[in-house]
Amino acid sequence: MRAAQRDDADVIVVGAGPAGASTAHWCASAGLDVLLLDKAEFPRDKVCGDGLTPRAVAELARMGVDTRADDGWIRNEGLRVVAGGRSWELAWPELTTYPGYGLARSRMSLDHRLVQHAQASGAKLVERARVTGPLLDERSGRVVGVTSQPLDGRGRRDGAEQTFRAPVVVAADGVSSRFATALDITRRDDRPMGTAVRTYFRTEGTTRHEDAFMESHLELWDGEPGASNLLPGYGWIFALGDGTANVGLGSVSSTPARQSAIGHDYRALLDTWMRTSPPEWGFTAENQTGPVRGAALPMGFNRSPLYSRGTLLVGDAAGMTSPFNGEGIAYALQAGRVAGDAIAQARTRVTDDARERTLGTYAERMRADLGGYYTLGRWFVRLIEHPAIMRACVRYGLPRPVVMQFVLKLLSDCYEPRGGDWVDRVIAGLTRVVPQA
Repeated sequence: MRAAQRDDADVIVVGAGPAGASTAHWCASAGLDVLLLDKAEFPRDKVCGDGLTPRAVAELARMGVDTRADDGWIRNEGLRVVAGGRSWELAWPELTTYPGYGLARSRMSLDHRLVQHAQASGAKLVERARVTGPLLDERSGRVVGVTSQPLDGRGRRDGAEQTFRAPVVVAADGVSSRFATALDITRRDDRPMGTAVRTYFRTEGTTRHEDAFMESHLELWDGEPGASNLLPGYGWIFALGDGTANVGLGSVSSTPARQSAIGHDYRALLDTWMRTSPPEWGFTAENQTGPVRGAALPMGFNRSPLYSRGTLLVGDAAGMTSPFNGEGIAYALQAGRVAGDAIAQARTRVTDDARERTLGTYAERMRADLGGYYTLGRWFVRLIEHPAIMRACVRYGLPRPVVMQFVLKLLSDCYEPRGGDWVDRVIAGLTRVVPQA
């Protein structure tokens, strides 16, 4: 696919999180020369719940990532839902499309492992390289590379700016995506936006040690439980199998403007939850092993188009987090796989028009698979951000088995797109008849 000898690679991937590492792996596996750039040096931390749904596990299996327990992975059996003073332990659905288990691993370790996997596939990683913008063809305006600033170990400028050229660039640089913004691909104001905060606690000697279930608390209060407003969102407790647990909470609003208008102090909300948690959980200051950190969660394709002028947007750069549960890793890995296939296929086309059409199939495939699902998610958020509706759902809806079946499949991001039980068929049918996001 190289347009000239001056090209440094067949494809440049900006950002080496799960979306970027997945893209780099699939492109390299297809025989392309891949340059993977990241401003950090690995291993590095990222704010996340550290839980992987069966959908994410399926993507790791496709990539050939080793997920054995003796390699630092912990399996979980399902989801424990806590609400209305009750809890339900729900095993992950038994499906042909996804495995019947989830995984947990800290992002510090997960992202490093995925980058190493991409390197083993043939991708070249350049760390401490902050991409400063796109390199454009003067005549066509098409992206033909990137400019990059080398950084030292403290994130400061370290030398002259560099230029890297490639006929295709993948923007995997996260929620802010300065690369996409430089191309005037801006965030949409009609898409949900979430906020999440999390920290870590030691769990030895507590009831939270090596829990076989990922736990979700669907009642999130902006003050003392039961005496304040019920917020749209949930808290989580995910055991990591290394003597610690990731504990956090996330809230979602139907639009960024609505989220800004609410202006909750999410760190204070987490502190309130921890102070009112049972003593046997051990969520105390003495057991806390890291600071409380927060991040924005871009949802429902909140940046478009997904392909433009030689640039594909993947993961958080395209707003691929699920509005139903704040899960983003599974979709980041999937986007990398689909992007890699489109790029590899475009390489075989002999005309510029044919290559452009083939690259454009990436956006078409992602919207065909996730567009309807994200539309349902947007409607879901609009409903639950009303406290009265959220309270009614928790009090009257969750105790009903049929509602719980829907909750499990929506919160786990796992349903059979073809076939399955009647719940699968209802969800899949709805995703096909509603407008695509």
